[in-house]
Amino acid sequence: MAKFCVILVGLFILAHPLLSQSLSKTELKISETVRQQYPETGQLLEKVVNINSGTLNLAGVRMVGKLMGEELAKIGFNVEWVTLPDSLNRAGHLVATRQGNRGKKLFLIGHLDTVFEKSLPFEPFTRVNDTTATGQGVNDMKGGDVLIIAALKALHANKLLDGTSITVYFTGDEESSGGPESRRDFIERARQCDVALAFETAQGLNTVTTGRRGSSSWNLQVVSRTGHSSRVFSDLGYGAIFEAARILNEFRRTLSQEPYLTFNPGLIVGGSDVRYDGQAAKAETTGKTNIVAPSALVKGDLRFLSEAQKESARARMREIVEKPLPLTKSTITFADGIPSMEPSAANEGLRQQVDQLSRDMGLGPVAAGDPGARGAGDVSFVAQYLPCLDGLGASGKGAHSIEESINLKEYPLLIQRTALLLYRLTR
Repeated sequence: MAKFCVILVGLFILAHPLLSQSLSKTELKISETVRQQYPETGQLLEKVVNINSGTLNLAGVRMVGKLMGEELAKIGFNVEWVTLPDSLNRAGHLVATRQGNRGKKLFLIGHLDTVFEKSLPFEPFTRVNDTTATGQGVNDMKGGDVLIIAALKALHANKLLDGTSITVYFTGDEESSGGPESRRDFIERARQCDVALAFETAQGLNTVTTGRRGSSSWNLQVVSRTGHSSRVFSDLGYGAIFEAARILNEFRRTLSQEPYLTFNPGLIVGGSDVRYDGQAAKAETTGKTNIVAPSALVKGDLRFLSEAQKESARARMREIVEKPLPLTKSTITFADGIPSMEPSAANEGLRQQVDQLSRDMGLGPVAAGDPGARGAGDVSFVAQYLPCLDGLGASGKGAHSIEESINLKEYPLLIQRTALLLYRLTR
């Protein structure tokens, strides 16, 4: 651990540019505090990465939450754990708050869970070289969570949190949500704030997220007459599998070129007796080559940049389903998941503030990233209520894979930028 911290300090010095004279004396002091505290930042990151906190590892998620909560309590936050009904099988959420009247009321978003469940091989925090470390959730998003804490610690050390109103909300099930009930408290608290900042993986120093797509699901069921295969295309019609194939191909042909719209059939099964287990996400069927299949099932997702785009896509999908091949009948149903974070003028205004700050720091301009390049995230649940910005966390590569990494060269600069952004927003 000690050796790693020495390396981190050395990297910080190498990566630290000459800060622009556009920063105030207070801002320069904040930046220096981040540098001084960086060894303990590295220790906390390594500690939490080395705890498995897959969404369904409830004890692991709570353990990471306990460590994060202790750090926030040390700097004057009121810390609580939001419990969820046992039926949801989710760990709950960590919430830390400070109440004041100065500046914007901030809502800072992170998540404690990762996609790496206990059933998967464990990948601990490992320093690959001087600028890269790997580990489960090291950028998505334990690196982002620790970044928030490090930035707040720097402000606290300079007595700049006094009088501020900040809510830090770390959900415990972002990677596999427990559903609407799990986000009710999250949404209610966000609506009491002025600005939401989310710390999912940063796409480098010069890009932030002003919009990201939402996700929903669809379920297609097809039935048809059945009998000997020699009668297909005649008195038995076309069968359920041909009809499912027609529908999917029409979806592709008519909708696949629309910007920011995607729809993926993730499971398809057809035959004489189709069974689907939703808990295990597993399907089974029986069938013979000489029997026209009477049943087919397709399950998929739908991703979109706006509610209007989502509803338009659903309407066109229904139209395709409602024009069946002879002697077949299909039904399609949709279920909402995570709403979209539509790009807005208010979000763009936040980007402009980060852009100016980055220039003041000597780091160059900050542009809005491609909304289609990101999946859905927690910030989208509150995007309709207040200005939002995402992609403010740790930078790295390979999220959700055994090669997930963090960029240690950019990490301290991103912490500094966040600390200064919070300072400016709360003045």
